[in-house]
Amino acid sequence: MLPLRYYEIDPGYNVPAALRISENRPVFEMPTSTGTLRRMERVGILEFRLGGEPMTLAAFVPEGTQRIESLFVPFADQTTGSETYSAGRYLDLHPTRTGVYSIDFNKAYNPYCAYNDTYECPFPPPSNRLKSAIRAGEKAPGA
Repeated sequence: MLPLRYYEIDPGYNVPAALRISENRPVFEMPTSTGTLRRMERVGILEFRLGGEPMTLAAFVPEGTQRIESLFVPFADQTTGSETYSAGRYLDLHPTRTGVYSIDFNKAYNPYCAYNDTYECPFPPPSNRLKSAIRAGEKAPGA
């Protein structure tokens, strides 16, 4: 299974994004790989362009988070289940003072459950399923 497999780094997959803050941080029950639901608050929607196409991804924190130290951005794309892990991949973004973020898909990683099914991994919600192939970041585990 090791070493980990990655796409070649492509600077075109590192794009600026604006975070449109959610007014009331709605709570979502995210299904997980173990069948349980994980309660997550949607902090906002990241708006960006990739390959000239406008796209969005929701950013989350665990329910009840008071001090945001990291935004959780799970996503799936057109490589999910073929070139990349079948349950999607994750990005972690650190808060900025400006609300402008750098989404670097070269840093997309597989959840722990890709390597050990005893881990509980949230699945990306329908809003975070991109209609493009993101050939950046970690690939599916391989032999």
